[in-house]
Amino acid sequence: MSEALVHEAHGAHDALVHGAVVLPAQRATAPGEDGLDTRTLSRSLFLRFAELTPEHPDHAYVRNTLIELNLPLVRYAAARFRSRNEPMEDIVQVGTIGLIKAIDRFDHDRGVEFPTFAMPTIIGEIKRFFRDTSWSVRVPRRLQELRLALTKAGDELSQRLDRSPTVAELAACLGVTEEEVVEGLAVGNAYTASSLDSTPSEEDGDGPLAERLGYEDAAMEGVEYREALKPLLARLPARERRIIMLRFFGNMTQSQIGEEIGISQMHVSRLLTRTLATLREGLISEG
Repeated sequence: MSEALVHEAHGAHDALVHGAVVLPAQRATAPGEDGLDTRTLSRSLFLRFAELTPEHPDHAYVRNTLIELNLPLVRYAAARFRSRNEPMEDIVQVGTIGLIKAIDRFDHDRGVEFPTFAMPTIIGEIKRFFRDTSWSVRVPRRLQELRLALTKAGDELSQRLDRSPTVAELAACLGVTEEEVVEGLAVGNAYTASSLDSTPSEEDGDGPLAERLGYEDAAMEGVEYREALKPLLARLPARERRIIMLRFFGNMTQSQIGEEIGISQMHVSRLLTRTLATLREGLISEG
């Protein structure tokens, strides 16, 4: 392949930038001579692109020209999704990623026209984009695809068995473990979410969901106190700290503590009173 083709690509690129080349998607009429020339140029550039290594100085330029020549394919594919609640610019951008992947994978020697080869890749990339953004909770794509496979397998097995398939049967059908099946079924709960302000049904009770969720946990106050006491307990002498632990965490009486430590019950009482006063003062001063 001569270097003249690279110069032709440069000229085509400049013509595209200045609007001199009429691309198929820019016309309402059927493709004519200009469209044929564009396809011929694209075909020639693919032949040249196959000969270039990534390190070649013309590699990036030929690749970028191929992307611009075939952008109408992306706009055509994106138009099929115009009813979705996503900006068309975002859809085109995602479709362009699919176009780039198709250009890098295309093999002209297989005898397939590039639009025929590229369109499934472009549309697949756009569909994956919607699959990733339509979930209420972001889950890995692996689990999303597993859920789709489970849905399809479940329908097929239900018709064949005339009942709902078991987890073991789904796992055997898809060649995965039962744990993966359970995980795939569970992620279905992340596809849609209920509004906290939604009107409840008669079975759910009165008031919106936001008013029925959550409650005051009495144990939370205890957690706060325990966390505040940790540094204070750490500063106590070993014997006083042990008395506190035996009394309030071991639920032992003062007499039992005295026998455990080897002192009288009266001595335990005095030490306990003094230690609790120290801890109380520490909490007050830090609060």
